[in-house]
Amino acid sequence: MDFRPYLAFAGNCREAFTRYQQIFGGELNVLTFADMPDGEGQAPPSRPADAVMHAALTAGDAVLMGADDPSGQFSGSVNGMCVNYAGADAGDAKRVFDALTEGGEVQMPISETFFSPAFGMCRDRFGIPWMVMAEMPAGAG
Repeated sequence: MDFRPYLAFAGNCREAFTRYQQIFGGELNVLTFADMPDGEGQAPPSRPADAVMHAALTAGDAVLMGADDPSGQFSGSVNGMCVNYAGADAGDAKRVFDALTEGGEVQMPISETFFSPAFGMCRDRFGIPWMVMAEMPAGAG
């Protein structure tokens, strides 16, 4: 199985994915409602043409996707899930956690746990909840 998060945004998807690319690297592809070919439909009246219809950040086999909510009804608050990032080591996990918490909210400060040399939880400035951890070194645990 291969689960891939698809995140919803209240009009700031491009800003969020641009920030995620700065943090994680990878290739970013963004399609707006203005990019939709003639005859394929139209942007909902409540969404500007530059609203993101689909964004994908790809790095290796990993893909993070998202879009601006086309209905315009999304509040920007995500509950009941979080995106997990597993860094190669504690330094990488801390770098990512610190970047995600800029302008966001720390829910659980990043620290060593019995299952990870670095684990923390936060909500970024775009309202997306994250769980950040470092992989346990081989032979540990």
